[in-house]
This record gives sequence, C-alpha cells and structure tokens, in this order.
Amino acid sequence: MNQSELIILNFTEIRRRSIKLWNGLPEKYYNWKPDGKAMSASEMIRHVLEADYGWNIIINQGNMTNYKTPWENRPFINLKDELEFAEPFRKTFLESIRQFSDKELNETEIVHPGNGDKKILAKYLLRIGYHESVHAGQFLSYLRAMNIDRPKIWD
Repeated sequence: MNQSELIILNFTEIRRRSIKLWNGLPEKYYNWKPDGKAMSASEMIRHVLEADYGWNIIINQGNMTNYKTPWENRPFINLKDELEFAEPFRKTFLESIRQFSDKELNETEIVHPGNGDKKILAKYLLRIGYHESVHAGQFLSYLRAMNIDRPKIWD
C-alpha cells in the first residue's frame, strides 16, 4: 500500500465513523447546539462535508480568493440528502489524493489560505483527517448533552 492509499483508507474510516455518529441524531435535534456561539448539529455535519470541496482546491493549489461553496443558500433537509449532495465532492477529493505520488506527498508544500501556514502535503492531509476527527468528538459530546445514545464507533 502506498502513502496515498493509506491516507485514503484513513479518510474513509474517519468518514464511516462520522456517518455512524450523524445517523444517531434524530431529525428533531438537527438545530440543537450547546450554546448560542456553537454550531448546531446540522451545521457541524455540513461543515465537515463541505470542507472536502475546499480541501480539494487547496491540495491542488487552486485559488481560494473568490471561494464560493456549492452549499451556499442550500437548506439542510436531512442527513441522507446532505450525504448524497456531498458524495461527488468527496469522490473528487479522494481521487485527487489518489493521483499524488509518494514524492509529491513528501515534497509538495501547501499553504493554508486561512493562516498562511506551510505544510508538506502528506502532513497537511493528515491534519485534514484530524479536523474531521475533532468534530466527531464534538458531535459525541453533543449527543451526550442531548441525552441521546451514542453509536458505537469503535468497531
């Protein structure tokens, strides 16, 4: 297994577990949030799914100056609809990763547009996985605060 395949496997496992968590949320709690400054449960789901679109631009060193998300003005209907809408963007993102050679993963420098930090592509991709994992932890705490049984993600 080469580096890109290993990174994709990691992303696939993280997303599988995120989806298990999200499926544990009853629709009546989509707008729940722990306080006024936090994301709602549905906003967090969208934030994670939507990020694949932006990550793909960044790792391909595209221009984020006039970034516009395909989710703009799109209502959150339900998880199934959101996952279906996000799927083509996820596939494109993973296919981009698949195309990188080990040399490119270890030598390409990525500049994160939000803060200007520079990272080697492989390390940047691992940080992307960490981003979603952190939100999975947040989502678990949301479910706990709502007193909802938490899906078993440690299979």
